[in-house]
Amino acid sequence: MSDKSFFTPVSALEMPRFAGMPNFMRLPHLTLESPRIDEVEMALVGVPWDAGTTNRPGPRHGPRQLRDLSTMIRAMNPVTGVAPFTMVNCADLGDVGPNPIDLDDSMQRIASFYNEVAARGITPMTAGGDHLVSLPVLRGIAGAGPLGMIHFDAHTDLFDSYFGGFRYTHGTPFRRAIEEGLLDPKRVVQIGIRGTAYNTEDVDWGLSQGVRIIRIEELFDRGIADVMTEARRIVGDAPTYCSFDIDFIDPSFAPGTGTPEIGGVTSFQAQQVVRELSGVNLVGADLVEVSPPFDAAGGTAWIGVSIMFELMCVLAEAIAARRVA
Repeated sequence: MSDKSFFTPVSALEMPRFAGMPNFMRLPHLTLESPRIDEVEMALVGVPWDAGTTNRPGPRHGPRQLRDLSTMIRAMNPVTGVAPFTMVNCADLGDVGPNPIDLDDSMQRIASFYNEVAARGITPMTAGGDHLVSLPVLRGIAGAGPLGMIHFDAHTDLFDSYFGGFRYTHGTPFRRAIEEGLLDPKRVVQIGIRGTAYNTEDVDWGLSQGVRIIRIEELFDRGIADVMTEARRIVGDAPTYCSFDIDFIDPSFAPGTGTPEIGGVTSFQAQQVVRELSGVNLVGADLVEVSPPFDAAGGTAWIGVSIMFELMCVLAEAIAARRVA
């Protein structure tokens, strides 16, 4: 690999954070056709699409605000000691351009993009977008067989359909992913589930498939370390995806989201659960449902991109471990 400095983020010690191009984490921007694309090991990708939103729209604006706030991120995690931009070559691959008036076409575009990312051996870190984004991402990267998943969310997203049989919303992606063989339900852990409910259809179906569903009460009763030890045991050493919905965090910290639920974790506890993913064989991750119209000041996006950085740290560890496996 030549010229490692090419993949080094612009430092705020050299250029102020408010200056320059607001690429993710101030990394270089490349496309899949760029001459150096085969040197990239981890890609940050925006998917500005919220056609699966059933109530408050706005996550289509998430990637742009997350990019802007990401200029605040520095190069090293002082708690874990991980410096992801030094450990692996990272780049911003821009946005997948959706078709805002055609849901099926958008999912095909997203899946095709991620299929090429996976074919090049690049590990994706995705910024949504609503949670339906996760389904075409998984279609693109799970070609070698079903993945495990650790899912942080207030909602299971395991419903079958909405509005008289419509099967593709931000409340259905992981039911579809299990049905399509993209996820192994016996290696899926959902953490933080809470809020009022329509019924128990989603939970009942998930449990019948072998999904481990951990409500927020159990997380708080047992503690983060104990719950995450169980999560790591369930997914084991096989390839695993992480999906992080910003509404896992309490709306007093992260109000800018479409379906907020009280009783969530603090921003610090959100950092803690992600750090507990260290050692998991992660092959991709996403951060979804940041909706700037409901927090125009950007506090939710700042938490979101901070969680993205934590996810990048554990992704970088997984990439480095696969190099020597």
